[in-house]
Amino acid sequence: VQLQASGGGLVQAGGSLRLSCAASGRAFGSYATGWFRQAPGKEREFVAGIDYSGDNTNYADPVKGRFIISRDNAEKKVYLQMNSLKPEDTAVYYCAVDRFGLGLAVAEYELWGQGTLVTVSS
Repeated sequence: VQLQASGGGLVQAGGSLRLSCAASGRAFGSYATGWFRQAPGKEREFVAGIDYSGDNTNYADPVKGRFIISRDNAEKKVYLQMNSLKPEDTAVYYCAVDRFGLGLAVAEYELWGQGTLVTVSS
């Protein structure tokens, strides 16, 4: 499985963006997928995760109620709808898979794709 994140850009505070994580490989639909972000000078952190079926999701507290993760296994894509964006959401966003469950930690994920930059202006 290989992953590629896209959809980042520059947006004003309060605006929305939709990120996409496109996957290659037949096993994608068998894995949980997570979105992470890394701001300058900070460690990479969990944002949201979705299990292989799409029935279960997890969100980090700072994004609960604003971000929505979803997936389309037929299209081999996972999406992150980001609403009510804040300047503190500015970061490079990455997607990755968890082959063994729906984890919350960076160390539980692998096959990291190239990130996409989200910049939220105040």
